[in-house]
Amino acid sequence: MHDSTRPSRRTVLAATAGLTAALAVDGPGGTAHAAPAAPAGDARLRALVSRMTLEEKVGQLFVMRVYGHSATDPDQADIDANLQEIGVRTAAELIAKYRVGGIIYFSWAHNTRDPHQIAELSNGIQRASLAQPRGLPLLVTTDQEHGIVCRVGEPATLFPGAMAIGAGGSRADARTLGRISGAELRAIGINQDYSPVADVNVNPANPVIGVRSFGADPEAVAGLVAAEVKGYQGARVAATAKHFPGHGDTAVDSHYGFPVITHSRELWEKLDAVPFRAAIKAGIDAIMTAHIQFPALDDSGDPATLSHPILTGILRGELGYDGVVVTDSLGMEGVRTKYGDDRVPVLALKAGVDQLLNPPSLDVAWNAVLQAVRDGELTEARLDESILRILRLKQRLGLFDQPCVSRAGVDRTVGTPQHLAEADRIAERTTTLLVNEGRLLPLSRRTHRRLLVVGADPASPSGTTGPPTGVLAAALTEQGFTATALSTGITPTAAAIDQAVAAAADADAVVVATYNVTAGSPQRTLVQRLVATGKPVVAIAVRNPYDVAQLPFAPAVLATYSWTDVELRAAARVVAGRVRPRGRLPVPVRRADDPAAQLYPIGYGLSY
Repeated sequence: MHDSTRPSRRTVLAATAGLTAALAVDGPGGTAHAAPAAPAGDARLRALVSRMTLEEKVGQLFVMRVYGHSATDPDQADIDANLQEIGVRTAAELIAKYRVGGIIYFSWAHNTRDPHQIAELSNGIQRASLAQPRGLPLLVTTDQEHGIVCRVGEPATLFPGAMAIGAGGSRADARTLGRISGAELRAIGINQDYSPVADVNVNPANPVIGVRSFGADPEAVAGLVAAEVKGYQGARVAATAKHFPGHGDTAVDSHYGFPVITHSRELWEKLDAVPFRAAIKAGIDAIMTAHIQFPALDDSGDPATLSHPILTGILRGELGYDGVVVTDSLGMEGVRTKYGDDRVPVLALKAGVDQLLNPPSLDVAWNAVLQAVRDGELTEARLDESILRILRLKQRLGLFDQPCVSRAGVDRTVGTPQHLAEADRIAERTTTLLVNEGRLLPLSRRTHRRLLVVGADPASPSGTTGPPTGVLAAALTEQGFTATALSTGITPTAAAIDQAVAAAADADAVVVATYNVTAGSPQRTLVQRLVATGKPVVAIAVRNPYDVAQLPFAPAVLATYSWTDVELRAAARVVAGRVRPRGRLPVPVRRADDPAAQLYPIGYGLSY
């Protein structure tokens, strides 16, 4: 990629000259951290809306996926995928045909290969939109939560995930995460992040939130949510609190089913609502809906995404929120259970949503909204309300002034040594020591020089880190041990367990990475068999801290809350005694034999 492929500032300014003149506000792009109240430039924004065609208005409401690393020249396989799913060849064609208001990046859609490529894709998308009649800059979005949900990988800076930050308990660290992550996203042309998760995870069996939540204490979660929001806003990236009205007490994944929250209205006020109120007070830019049924808030059986009582009655009315409301992905099963794909976007808009995210068929959804206006089910004035909120957000982010990014900005910002060092420092404050019988930890390089590292190797969240056993072995070797990695997988076979037990004979100690251990999990058998060898065993729960309840025979247990490299390297430094464990459980761990009883409370954690 060369600078010649990037639009010059002169080109961009020429393309946006009319808009910039019409939208001049105090300071460049307005204040990035302002609360979503109507700014002084509203009359000019309304004039912009009045000049849009109905088709353009409908398009502004959609944020859509598209395959490919380039806006105009993707690989043939991505062209084929776009033709099959969207009926266009490229991102540029998608924008020209549907005039969408935003694009969402995914690693599986091949949007996020490396920082310079992402920056060029973002510029190509902005250029394609600005080239249209009455062209507008786009919101370029992604799910960069860090931890187990991360679309942009190395060499960008990757931070510990939310529950790890909750274990660290530092609002300053949460704000630093938002500031650095935001700066790096903005440098590659991503101007909205679907983060932070504001759900309070009170259900250990939650399959979709879990460690994506800061924890189970609503006040602690609220403080960390607000701090991260401030960090992102300082970097001129829109933060998005999710998933309203609260997805923390489900045992069903809304990607594949339709969860029901059985909280009373009173419990919702004390638990789920607290972080969202804090986010709104912090001036949150956007709030994402949840595809959950919440009978205490709306007994119609509709998902919250399609609920007027929840989105307009509670979020807009009672909580006083007037920023952008975006749906969670409309391709998820939770929102498709009750209504067809043609009804969902119309009902979402009637409920109070502003942006329709990633429908399974854009053509079906786009035409359904268009027809609903023509039939009088939706008024054009209702669309205008949402478009005005979307344009206010784009204006606050400075996208009318400078929607594109520079190669030099990428080099100056993304994955700098200072950013990477900050991520390491934050990670060191999150590793949580739960069990340490006989003061096994820290391991001595004199008495336990030869280490065997076995266990689960879940796929990298961003596709750029891991495998965990290899990362742990390399990090422990850096600390002066001689460590060997042996991957046994998330469901180790009897043969893999036998191999690990045999390999342990040549080691002075064994480190085993566990991943969501259950009572019948062969991972539990693996740890039990390794302990039976008589070798010292250190278990590292690389996802849920609840693993410790299933491992009563393990003499030492650490929790990292994710398996990305930054957390695993920090855990290795703790094992080696280079740093003390400082994390404290942000969720309670219940007993395996009596789930009503607590094994470890919130705030528990050992040190040395």
